[in-house]
Amino acid sequence: MTPNRIQHAEDLVSIGRATEAIAMVQQAAGQGDPSALMRLATWHLIGHLLPRDLPQARRLLRSAVEAGHVDAALMEVALAANGSGGPEEWATALILLQRAALVDPVAQAQLDLVQAMDLDPEGRPTKTPVGESLSDRPEVSLFQGLLTPAECLHLAQAADPVMEPAQVADPCTGRLVPHPIRTSDAGLIGPTREDLAIRAINHRLAAASRTETNQGEPLVVLRYAPGQQYRPHLDSLPNVANQRVLTLLVYLNEGYAGGETAFTETGLKVRGRLGDAILFRNATADGRPDLASRHAGLPVVSGHKWLATRWIRERAIDVWHPTV
Repeated sequence: MTPNRIQHAEDLVSIGRATEAIAMVQQAAGQGDPSALMRLATWHLIGHLLPRDLPQARRLLRSAVEAGHVDAALMEVALAANGSGGPEEWATALILLQRAALVDPVAQAQLDLVQAMDLDPEGRPTKTPVGESLSDRPEVSLFQGLLTPAECLHLAQAADPVMEPAQVADPCTGRLVPHPIRTSDAGLIGPTREDLAIRAINHRLAAASRTETNQGEPLVVLRYAPGQQYRPHLDSLPNVANQRVLTLLVYLNEGYAGGETAFTETGLKVRGRLGDAILFRNATADGRPDLASRHAGLPVVSGHKWLATRWIRERAIDVWHPTV
């Protein structure tokens, strides 16, 4: 299915003729067209035009890969690694990445990054990262060099294409909305973009926080330009059954002025170096927001600050059906 025909299908959708568009793409997919197979898989993943069906999306992705679709191969790797639409299979995902790397330099770069990590057969770190306590209330720990420079660069590059103005959770509805309290740009690395290197990084963040990987919300990368900031706030959420109990921040670059992470109730300020991370607790033992964890990202004076945020819930969260 040529790009023009894909665009024609999208044009049909835009004028309310979705049924025709679906039939057109399904016909092409039935003939083994890789772009059509990929488009159907995407529709099933996001629940657009077709019902969300992760196992069916995985089957379509496999067919697209067999038909030679390069991007489908990388998406299949991600879903196999994080267990979307099937069991979580690190070994299978690694084999798929190795195959993709034979023809795709992007896949080869991801494979090189993974092979440089010290991982067990399930993609988890062989050693548990150990942090240094900076504060008892709130509980704040510093992990020096938790990520390598290459890993930091990879996270920034992975998020850059999806950067948009950052949002905050509305305290009444829980919906994400723009707010002047937060003026950075943000890129969410969801399950389809969680490549094997990022999956291994998320395993490491879970190990550092002594939690399970599936307790973490999708990783969010933040970019602060001069003058941008995140005013004092709490990461914990009001009136939720599955609280954000921990936050882990990874500093992805240096070379900027300002931008410290400041805990406003205690006066603690942290300026991490490249690859450093801080972990802090947001909630009290009974799950209520801990006011002592109020913090801010101070205004950046010069340069650009890059930061990765992993919000960690009390229990596992379904990233395909996130609820607050």
